[in-house]
Amino acid sequence: MVRARGIPASRKRRKKVLKQAKGYWGARGKLLRVARIQVDRALASSYRGRKQRKREFRRLWIVRINAAVRDYGLNYRDFIYGLRLANIEVNRKMLAELAVKDPSGFQEIVEKARTALQAQA
Repeated sequence: MVRARGIPASRKRRKKVLKQAKGYWGARGKLLRVARIQVDRALASSYRGRKQRKREFRRLWIVRINAAVRDYGLNYRDFIYGLRLANIEVNRKMLAELAVKDPSGFQEIVEKARTALQAQA
């Protein structure tokens, strides 16, 4: 009986790793053992980076909203609380876009939040 060898499967595994490592510097893109380590690190970094990107954008939106709201005499915390009191549900991404691209519309939202804060106080 002929011995079964896993040549096609093992070659496919190796080629998959080397294809992912294409363009890496030096041996990292050519040699299997080094490439496998580098590909594992790159995949871990990209997974982590996808989570970090969400956090960084939220921070950016908050900074932009805070800067825009301070022009109207409020701070970020009071503005968000005022929005909640006024039952206005707009996410931070859209608020930051309004603050940059439509200042008059953003001003209306700020005024509604301010009146809700004053009515609560």
